[in-house]
Amino acid sequence: MSDSPTERALQLLALLARAAEPMSVRAMAEALELPLSTAYRHLQVLKKWDWVQEHARTGLYEPGPMSVQLAHGFDQHSWLMQAARPELEALSARTGESAGLLCYLHGHIVCLDLVESQHALRCSFVKGVARSTVRGASAKALLAHLPEALVQPLLAEALAESGNLAADDSVASFMTGLQQIRERGYAVSEHEVDQGVWGVSAPVLLPRAQLIATVSLMAPSQRAGKHITEWIQQTCLAADRIRQRLLHR
Repeated sequence: MSDSPTERALQLLALLARAAEPMSVRAMAEALELPLSTAYRHLQVLKKWDWVQEHARTGLYEPGPMSVQLAHGFDQHSWLMQAARPELEALSARTGESAGLLCYLHGHIVCLDLVESQHALRCSFVKGVARSTVRGASAKALLAHLPEALVQPLLAEALAESGNLAADDSVASFMTGLQQIRERGYAVSEHEVDQGVWGVSAPVLLPRAQLIATVSLMAPSQRAGKHITEWIQQTCLAADRIRQRLLHR
């Protein structure tokens, strides 16, 4: 843990940004291995500048108005979001299903944008929420294009959480699967993250295989059945069109 007060405040802010729900000061302090008094002190500064806010009744902390404004600015002005949003909307309109843009950030898979289907879909991805996972098409399409030195710790953590600590065959099988994803240019999964959900994900790659994000299409398995080949092609085309937009911005 860095001794820099600025870095400690930013770590608290990043922790809240990744959290799926408001957090207590104690939970944040434990997660970052900070003294409780130190966490309180930095949160008061963040609260003063509206980066975080405290619920009056529960005392739990969540991102504040300035964080919301920053997120809105990202949506409106980011070159990536400007390039991706029209293609996500078009992909969702063509297929009638949910289309998302996801990226890898510090060991997490983050949903940057999501165009939801009009049909009901129980899906774990929510815009702005980070997920630490190696499961599902979105995660694998991203991990397939990351350095092995980054992938191995994520896989080790996932195996440890599942209690499968000595699964050398599982590690080898997983890495082989990532190689196959790189070769064919997309990842497909079914029932891996959410039961009854099928997904395909294609990476957005700039020259020299620079990974930017991945485009994912998610649908109930029963609706995907007869459209799989078409939807894989549509998702790969959407990712390529985003790449072209970024190259010619």
